[in-house]
Formats: sequence, structure tokens, C-alpha cells
Amino acid sequence: MSGADPGRTGRRRLAALAALALAGAAAWALREVPAQFGRRPDASDPRVRASPQYRDGVFHNAPSELAAGAPGRPDGATLRRMLFEKEGRVPTAPVPLAVPEVSGGASAGVAVTWFGHASALLELDGCRVLVDPVWSDRCSPSRLTGPKRLHPVPVELAELPQVDAVLISHDHYDHLDMATVRRLVELQSAPFAVPLGIGGHLRRWGVPEHRIIELDWDETCTLGELTLTLTAAHHFSGRSLARNTTLWGSWVVAGPERKVFFTGDSGYFEGFARIGEQHGPFDAALMAIGAYDPAWADIHLNPEEAVRAHLELRGGLLLPIHWCTFNLAPHPWAEPVERLLAEAKAQGVPLAVPRPGQRVEVANPPELDGWWESLV
Repeated sequence: MSGADPGRTGRRRLAALAALALAGAAAWALREVPAQFGRRPDASDPRVRASPQYRDGVFHNAPSELAAGAPGRPDGATLRRMLFEKEGRVPTAPVPLAVPEVSGGASAGVAVTWFGHASALLELDGCRVLVDPVWSDRCSPSRLTGPKRLHPVPVELAELPQVDAVLISHDHYDHLDMATVRRLVELQSAPFAVPLGIGGHLRRWGVPEHRIIELDWDETCTLGELTLTLTAAHHFSGRSLARNTTLWGSWVVAGPERKVFFTGDSGYFEGFARIGEQHGPFDAALMAIGAYDPAWADIHLNPEEAVRAHLELRGGLLLPIHWCTFNLAPHPWAEPVERLLAEAKAQGVPLAVPRPGQRVEVANPPELDGWWESLV
């Protein structure tokens, strides 16, 4: 018998080494996945147990609605559209970014710098508030898979000025990002104001206890001249298979003279009118307009519903968020803003549509220039 082919043996060894290297790389990339899931709140926490939104071990949208009944779970047809109907769902050219104007003092009026999706810097009455900051490349527990950014972040976290508060609306990956939180712990000294239960995630990720403020719906905290109120939203929560172990919400950000509303994520519900009655009018409202679909109509506003909710909130200038940055639904990429423009015009709602990174002075908003139109 002839001896083994040295060339074949070498190729097998190389293949085995390559497989080991790939396995090692995958293991390295996945090493943070367990931490990404965060930490479930202690069910014996008296604040959690006392919440009117909490029963049967989970949080609910309203006493008559069982949020544990899986809101927003797509059916098979919707999943097939998500996976296979790709036409028009991403921009056809690079999204034009603006260089953020974040140096100097905060506006004595109201200004908003939108960074993409739901991340924004609010300035009002000389204060700064950072909302739902997500700077990672993917909104996913893994760096290997999941929705990837359609445009770069317009500014690095280290270039942001010091803020007075960081607000989180809920714990989904496109609104609460572990890597961003950890970096903000290093770069900023501001507290994180979050809905009940999300403090557990932050503690696991190294946020000091004195920088965590957890609120239930209609609870308020005061930070200097800022008053922050967690208001209701119609949504759900979860970073793993377990759902609704943490609360979700919207935010009212109030200074001595001015107010801004931030939807976070929500479907349309009668609570917008109540928030408008209790806290409005607002100088500006950041309204979610994208990632909608009939399969989850109860948890995400479509553009027409966003205009209706804005009117009920008495929202002032409407600034659309929750579009442009991640491909999270089967609708075309620019459809949310195109439908929004038509409805806002029909209802007489003032509107600004900034590029990612563009700062909007609410008292003097930029004219609509249709920057997205060449990207479809």
C-alpha cells in the first residue's frame, strides 16, 4: 500500500485549523450574549409588586389587556414578507448625514438633534437630555446577526456634551443598547431614568446604583430644573424569550418654561389624549412613525396614527423618529416619512424632518427639503 498523500493530509489540517479558528471567532463574538439579555427584576421588589401595571408576574398595558398574550408576534405570512420581500426596504444610496452642532451651551429655548432611529439629544431651558441612545452597529444581542445600521452614527459618544439625564423608554435592543450604556457610564455622570425593572439590566452592566432612577407610569423625578415624568405607552418588553418582565413607557421632559414629549415605542391608544390633557401643550413631540405593520398594529404607530396622537398630545412641532436607521418591518424604507408628510399637511401639523445628526431649533425649524427622495 502507498503512504498517505502528504498534500491531502496538509489540506485536512488546514481545514481543521480554519474550522477551529471560525469556532473560536464565533465564540468570542457571542461571549457577551448572556449579558445582553440583562437581568430579570426581583419579583419580590415591593415597587414592582405594587405597580398597577404588574400582575401574574408580568407588566400589562392596561387592566383590561393581558400584555402577556404576545402582542406583536408576526404570523407566518408576515415572517415570509420580512425574510423574502426586500424591494425598497433600504436606501439606494448613502443616507446624507449632518455634522451635529453639540458644542457650546444648551439652548435656552428648545432644540433637538436626531441621531437616527429613536436616539436624540433634547435641549430645553438650558438643560440637555439624551433619549434611547443606541450607538452599536446592530440592534441585536449578537454582533454577528440582527438588523444592521443603514447609516453610520453621525457623532461619536465621546464628542457629546455632558447631559443632565439619559432616558430609556423600554428594553428592546433598538432602544436599550448594552455597549452604549457601558460607554456612557465612563463618559457621562448623568443618571439613567428608566421604567420599572430596567434597573436590573443597568446594574448587571455596571451602572452605579446612585445613577439609576426607576419610575412607574405617572411618576416623576426632579433633576435640577428638569422634571421627568414616565407616561404610558401601548407596547411590550423583552430581551430574550421572557416578555414583559420590565415596564415600558413614554416621557414628558419639562423645564421651567418648556416641554418636550418622547413616544419611545407605542401603538395608538386613548392614553395620548390623557397625556395631552395632563401635561400638554408641548413645544415639540418626537413621534415614532416607522416599523409598523398590520400584524403588530397595536404596538407601533403608523404615520397617520402618529399625526392623530400628536394632535391629541397638543404636540407643537412634530419631529419623526423610529425610521431611517434600521430595517425592522416589511414596508418600504421611505414610506413612513412620505405618508407622514401627506397626513401632516392634511391636518395642518407643523413638521421638521432632519437628516441624522441635524440640530433643529424648534422656534425656527428648517424647511422641508425632501433629502430622502433621491434614496428610493
